[in-house]
Amino acid sequence: MVGSEAGAVGWRSPLTALRARLLAEINATVHGRDLHLERYDHPAGDPGLFGADSVVWRVHGHPAGMLVGGFAALLLQSLHPLAMAAVDEHSDFRVDPTGRLNRTARFVTTTTLGSTAAAEQAIAAVRRIHLRVHGTAPDGRPYRADDPDLLTWVHTAEVSCFLAGYQAFAATPLTADECDRYFAEAARVAERLGATAIPGSRAEVAAYLARMRPELRVTPPALEVLGLLRGFGRSRRERAAVRVLTNASIGLLPDWARTELALRRPRLVRAGWDRPLARAGGRVMVWACGPSPIRAAAHARATSAPPATGR
Repeated sequence: MVGSEAGAVGWRSPLTALRARLLAEINATVHGRDLHLERYDHPAGDPGLFGADSVVWRVHGHPAGMLVGGFAALLLQSLHPLAMAAVDEHSDFRVDPTGRLNRTARFVTTTTLGSTAAAEQAIAAVRRIHLRVHGTAPDGRPYRADDPDLLTWVHTAEVSCFLAGYQAFAATPLTADECDRYFAEAARVAERLGATAIPGSRAEVAAYLARMRPELRVTPPALEVLGLLRGFGRSRRERAAVRVLTNASIGLLPDWARTELALRRPRLVRAGWDRPLARAGGRVMVWACGPSPIRAAAHARATSAPPATGR
């Protein structure tokens, strides 16, 4: 008995060490070192912008779906020349790609799971940054980051890819009605950022993307983003993981977007290799991360009874 217990401990130790190392790497890459749980754990009874029963919480809580969907969103968003001009001239994505990923992940996580105050503060901070982002694109057209139409494009491209990632990798995909609910709920963040005429259902998103198609084209900075994604990572293991996720993200893009970006990856490879490999990687991530402390804190806050008020 003692020998078997010692053997079990011996087997657990390397697995525990591996899990801790992977967790540290994932958190550092996606969220940064500090999870800032104070954004999520109070006040009691505050549902935040969505609440624990929302479809947004379900979609944004799926690690593989969000990472693969997030990479697909970057590629789709890059096909808007004005959006890409703003990123090209005002973003530090070339010199600090990990920092850029951290900031984007923190914004999505805070607006999804954070308290109402934390979410509103995150949105206000982005709106202040947008006021400083303006200029002239290479084609001579002016742009500004607080343009309602541009905000609608960035939001719609993002949430359509997030949902596509969830539908591809979740054990139980959403129903048609739940997909419509997701788009309607997610629009709350876009509205607060200043977007207008935001698509709020699958049919509206499809119609919007069809209307936008003539305005979308690849530019040199868009190809630079693609190249950066393919080489992203500070270690061999991180680069390999990102390559798996990036390859899987190609399968979430519309056919015309793959054609525009010259992503010639056969359907059989996307379905038979890329997606299963990303699904396996997602299971490793879930194992490494365990129960999310951010989600646990947010759920406890949102489902707790608010404190009683005295007279």
